[in-house]
Amino acid sequence: MAGQAALSTDAIIAALKAAGEATRYRILALLAAGELSVKDLTSILGQSQPRISRHLKLLTEAGLIERYPEGAWVYYRLSESAAERRLVQDLVGLAATDDATLARDREWLAGVKREHAQVAARYFTENAAEWDTIRSLHVPDAAVEAAMLKIVGTRPIGAFLDIGTGTGRMLELFAPLYQKAVGIDASTAMLAVARANLDKAGIAHAQVRHGDIMKLPMPRDSFDLVAIHQVLHYLDDPAVALAEAARVLRPDGRLLVVDFAPHGLEFLRERHAHRRLGFSHETMRAWIDQAGLVLDEAIDLAAASATEQLTVTLWLARDPRFIVAGAAKGLETA
Repeated sequence: MAGQAALSTDAIIAALKAAGEATRYRILALLAAGELSVKDLTSILGQSQPRISRHLKLLTEAGLIERYPEGAWVYYRLSESAAERRLVQDLVGLAATDDATLARDREWLAGVKREHAQVAARYFTENAAEWDTIRSLHVPDAAVEAAMLKIVGTRPIGAFLDIGTGTGRMLELFAPLYQKAVGIDASTAMLAVARANLDKAGIAHAQVRHGDIMKLPMPRDSFDLVAIHQVLHYLDDPAVALAEAARVLRPDGRLLVVDFAPHGLEFLRERHAHRRLGFSHETMRAWIDQAGLVLDEAIDLAAASATEQLTVTLWLARDPRFIVAGAAKGLETA
């Protein structure tokens, strides 16, 4: 179709050869519903790990799926390339809805997702005390999220990146605005929680990946909005994380940082691994300037009662390159 990404004849034939085998077609149908690990696929399909890995290798070589290592595990999902993704979706969409084999696979997939949700629930139960302690110290999460939505506005977002995604909550919050999204986190346990939450919310246009937030596994100029929500206070060098966020921002892209204002709650450092006790506006502005961005807005959400001792601050910055380019173009055509 005109205006859409296209494939060469050789690429189409190679893709069809790769997809034209029963197990590989079933794998594509499963991945069309979201990313899965090799372990998930062996459980659903009832085949050995070496056999499944061989099929995954062929599909990857054909460009139909992509692999993302995460510790000792590897996750697979449909290709990010528009043409290959459309080809797979069209092929999968041709299958009869009452196909017995695919229906069985969907039932087993639902069981795997229930298991993921149970693992996530156990994790939260075991770590609830830490989350509840910190939440009790600042304004309610609902107020913070409302402020985030307001400061970002309703402008459509092509690609969204959530750095230190944790439970994946930011991927859920901004889901109505973005076309696609990625959440990065170094904790495989938290990524399991995020995946379960995205499945529960029915969000298929977002994915999570294991990665170092100080060395993001993405190329320059990849995202229209990047969020760093309650992450910087865990880092030894927050300026490096901000520089990485700026690197992957597209021209005129925006960076949203949410963290604590300066405070004196030393126990958060001792008991909850906080490396920094909040950030001043002056410090954040300096880091944002150093990263080549422009600070547009800063909002303080102060504690509303004596029991809340932390102020949450939102900083919204942008990449100014679009403005500079636009100004230069205007001068040339004047």
